[in-house]
Amino acid sequence: MEFTIAFIRLFVWSIYLVLPLLFFFGSVIVVLGLSVSQIEKWNRFDALYWSFITATTVGYGDIRPLKKLSKVLSVLIAIVGMMLTGLIIAITIRTATIAFEKHADVQTIEIMKKKFN
Repeated sequence: MEFTIAFIRLFVWSIYLVLPLLFFFGSVIVVLGLSVSQIEKWNRFDALYWSFITATTVGYGDIRPLKKLSKVLSVLIAIVGMMLTGLIIAITIRTATIAFEKHADVQTIEIMKKKFN
């Protein structure tokens, strides 16, 4: 349980530290998505839904741009989305590593290293 609490505290603190960057990436995705909605004549909800589905690279395909400029902007949304997702994943991995090192038994780690090497 201590590991979980340490992980959550570190994760929340790390997210807090990079919140301006996360907000920036999210804002870029929103602005580009709303720009595409103007070009494609979509409503705002569909535009935001589509832009975050594109940014997370899920891409259901139920809504898709048809015009060239919209397609270019969708590539930019995907690139920014990869940076946003990559940052969150990096924080998660680093937080788990720190929490693990703080709460793991050193002897157990050495035994596992020998076992898997």
